[in-house]
Amino acid sequence: MLKNKDHFLSVIIPVYKQATTIRQDIYSIFDTLERIRYDYELIVVIDGTEVDSSYNKAKKLRLKKLKVVGYKHNHGKGYALRFGMARSRGDYVAFIDAGMEIDPNGLSLILEHLEWYQADIIVGSKRHPASLINYPFERKVISFGAYLISRFLLNLNIHDTQAGLKLFRRPVLEKVLPRLLIKNYAIDLELLSVSNRLGFSRIFEAPIKLNYGFSSLTHATGLKIILSSLLGALAVFYRLRLLHYYDDRNKRHWIYDPDLDLRINTGR
Repeated sequence: MLKNKDHFLSVIIPVYKQATTIRQDIYSIFDTLERIRYDYELIVVIDGTEVDSSYNKAKKLRLKKLKVVGYKHNHGKGYALRFGMARSRGDYVAFIDAGMEIDPNGLSLILEHLEWYQADIIVGSKRHPASLINYPFERKVISFGAYLISRFLLNLNIHDTQAGLKLFRRPVLEKVLPRLLIKNYAIDLELLSVSNRLGFSRIFEAPIKLNYGFSSLTHATGLKIILSSLLGALAVFYRLRLLHYYDDRNKRHWIYDPDLDLRINTGR
């Protein structure tokens, strides 16, 4: 397809222990990106290059628009996203979770929604009425719990903050990225809460197609996710509302982190 040069899209995939699926994940996303109208880059961030063979398998792929980066030890999804976003160059920046439980064709749809709504951020949403979801009851409970936390604790009027498909305009990330702290999967809540706090309030939801891996969730894992989400939300609330950690007045505490290749807020 002849590409429109008006915009450039960066897509980040944070990867942890996906050696069995990493090659297919990358090919699936490339298949989608080749059919969109914008030029692009795909940045695969291996969250722990020595954890399994994900890094080596991804590195062997000779794809022109693919960039594979990583670091030795596992730091969590939040760190991986910040690492990848700091190395992106698109004026639109998206991320999608590895494993392809979310159909990568959703990337095309969130791009359309960004332009339709002139949005700052588009959030893929399991709770969108047009979404096609194959999803166990336990995950629905977790998703609803995360919605209640984000709505009443963080004042985010978004029905699903945790789905692993989101799209940002570059100015949002330029202002928000240095302020972030969370390293694990509560990063979604922090990204959206801080963006909203800084005035990037045009946040809209788009439908997704999701086929969840039913075998991957146990009762104990579900409780762990709920607890982690609650603790993450409380931490964001504390820094946002009480410490004002994310506000401009803390810029004096920003320092350059050579590992992330990014200025970060130390809060000190």
